[in-house]
Amino acid sequence: MQASEARRAVAAAVSTAVSLGLAADDVTVLQDSNKLTLRLLPCDVLARVAPAAQQVARFEIELAQRLTAAGCPVAALEPRVEPRVHERDGFEVTLWTYYEPLTPRREIPPADYAHALRRLHAGMRTLDVPTPHFTDRVEQAQRLVADHDRTPELADADRELLGDTLRSLRRAIGEHGGAEQLLHGEPHPGNVLTTGNGLLFIDLETCCRGPVEFDLAHAPEEVGEQCPGIDRDLLRQCRRLVLAMVTAWRWDKDDQLPEGRRLGTEWLGRIRAARGLGGPDARR
Repeated sequence: MQASEARRAVAAAVSTAVSLGLAADDVTVLQDSNKLTLRLLPCDVLARVAPAAQQVARFEIELAQRLTAAGCPVAALEPRVEPRVHERDGFEVTLWTYYEPLTPRREIPPADYAHALRRLHAGMRTLDVPTPHFTDRVEQAQRLVADHDRTPELADADRELLGDTLRSLRRAIGEHGGAEQLLHGEPHPGNVLTTGNGLLFIDLETCCRGPVEFDLAHAPEEVGEQCPGIDRDLLRQCRRLVLAMVTAWRWDKDDQLPEGRRLGTEWLGRIRAARGLGGPDARR
């Protein structure tokens, strides 16, 4: 978020918490992207604040409740207040349980990561929830790449490379067939917490339908090796697709990921290598 918007978002979170009887004298920003993730003290609550125009908070709240009831390893909502979206000053505020991390996310053992993801997928298979298809997110990346105004620094050759890669892999994965189900959508290490309650997944706004290999493509390669019964060829295609998608996001002129442009350049090299066009090793 821009600095002025972030200040308003923090104020919205604090005033929401106080209005609900939660003391919020101190605020720590845990994540700043398209939304703010804040730790409020001394009530020790995690607040997620997004512009109301995004309209994803209600979906995330409802899904979190259903996944928790199904026994899925997901972060819980704050139990001291009503589970709902709070609207304030043009923002949607949701309040969640804060979990003190036990170990750095990069140190999650692959077997534990895979086990947690299997539990999540097993619980998701029991739910009938209307969600976008994973190809809808691919289309978003394709539209971004095709929009010169939104990606002005993307060179023509790289724009063609990304567009062709997204289009061909989307088609190949779609033609592959196979079972599909509800997915997390982005279960990468940044969306996994190590807690006293075990591994917990967060950020449910990206949930979609598709093959489980699409979810596994966001996790480290060692995690996929711990998952028997998956389609290895499909997983490789999904990894290439996910790499192309996240590369596209890095060229959005509004992208605020630290070192995003450097990563976008590096990942373009991996995509070229995967297509036999030269460049560094294509593995993620």
